[in-house]
Amino acid sequence: MKITIDKPNAKQELFLRERHRYVGYGGARGGGKSWSVRTKAKLLALRYPGIRLLIVRRSYPELINNHINTLRQECLGVAKYNDRDKVLRFVNGSVIDFMYCERDRDLDRLQGVEYDVIFLDEATQLSEYQMRAIAACLRGVNSFPKRMYFTCNPGGQGHAYIKRVFIDRRFENGENPEDYVFIQALVQDNKALMAAQPEYVAQLEALPGHLREMWLEGRWDVFAGQFFEEFRLEPDPERCQAAGITPEEAKVQRRFTHVIAPFDIPRGWRIYRSYDFGYQRPFSLAWWAVDYDGTLYRILELYGCTGEPNEGVRWTPDEQFRRAAEIERTHPMLAGRKIEGGVADPAIWDASRGESVQETAARYGIYFTPGDNQRIAGWMQCHYRLQFDREGYARCYIFDNCKAFIRTVPLLMYAKTRPEDVDTEMEDHVADEWRYFCMSRPVKPILEQQRTPSWGDPLNQITRYGG
Repeated sequence: MKITIDKPNAKQELFLRERHRYVGYGGARGGGKSWSVRTKAKLLALRYPGIRLLIVRRSYPELINNHINTLRQECLGVAKYNDRDKVLRFVNGSVIDFMYCERDRDLDRLQGVEYDVIFLDEATQLSEYQMRAIAACLRGVNSFPKRMYFTCNPGGQGHAYIKRVFIDRRFENGENPEDYVFIQALVQDNKALMAAQPEYVAQLEALPGHLREMWLEGRWDVFAGQFFEEFRLEPDPERCQAAGITPEEAKVQRRFTHVIAPFDIPRGWRIYRSYDFGYQRPFSLAWWAVDYDGTLYRILELYGCTGEPNEGVRWTPDEQFRRAAEIERTHPMLAGRKIEGGVADPAIWDASRGESVQETAARYGIYFTPGDNQRIAGWMQCHYRLQFDREGYARCYIFDNCKAFIRTVPLLMYAKTRPEDVDTEMEDHVADEWRYFCMSRPVKPILEQQRTPSWGDPLNQITRYGG
């Protein structure tokens, strides 16, 4: 029995023909991702008898509505669906398993299971840990080459991982760049949707700035719920154009961007530290230079992370500050420089279980004062520091060697139950020590640019600091 398949658009055809081990597809709303997953799965199941495939979504209702119900109808006569096992069995011996992964414990169903092909539909809704755990099932002794397909839009808990490997192409040990390819698919590529619903583009164009950039343009440096949506890894192209300079010129001039290349710190600038303790979770220690105008430069950092997101190296305070002291003695940016002290999480003064973390630091000649731990006020100060003035200059810059800041801070999202606060379940340790440091040197908002910040001013800081 034959199965009729609609003609794919150009981007969908690329996806159907792609044979890299890891394929990313999407980037914006309306790109035809779910159709591509279903069609690819059907074609593989029919072409290769006995192949084992897996389709994963975040929730079971999404599986039902986006894949199971449609595939059951499309494959009548050549495959039968078993609801108890959530599997579609083809007459040629091929199978498509369906799995949802709302929580880490859902992964227990994969113990000992092997697949030839895995589809993660809306992959950024899954965590990096979940994606890696599912990928571990991509194995087997048959001759079919193992492949994994990720359909995805910007945003969600898996945003950082997808962006790193497919968009930024920053690979870690064990990751082969030749295995990865990304196909950008925008709503304009989906001719069927454009014909059936021509007003859809206008709907996306009418969205607020960051949502439009994400859902219409497929921008990966902004996403829904992003806490520091004003943070720029690269110069803002629109503002550069308005200023009559290229993004390359802006980068050199340190305009319309927050991430800059390191430079020799003038001897007259002062150096400080900021610190957030961690053991099971990462600790974060940073060194800051402050120029004559009070602008902050994050010049160096020591981040206690294993390489797995939000997993600490479990160094004792003694080990943390031994290494920090060694850096201060030997690193070219710090050696021979006076460090004026710094600020840290007030919790490190707790001596109820013996020597406090602060006392341990002092034994190595590293000193802190308690940071102001007002969360909302602190985040406001971080926002104020990120504001650009009319010429495109910010009051906080990050050296591009500070990888932990660059990786973690742009990905922070708003807390669901505290609308002005960061989601503390995320990897927020760098942001916390940055917040302590910003609160130690409060600044006024740039009122010439906008009277009231877009994020609100719940503590009336404009009056307090803005005059």
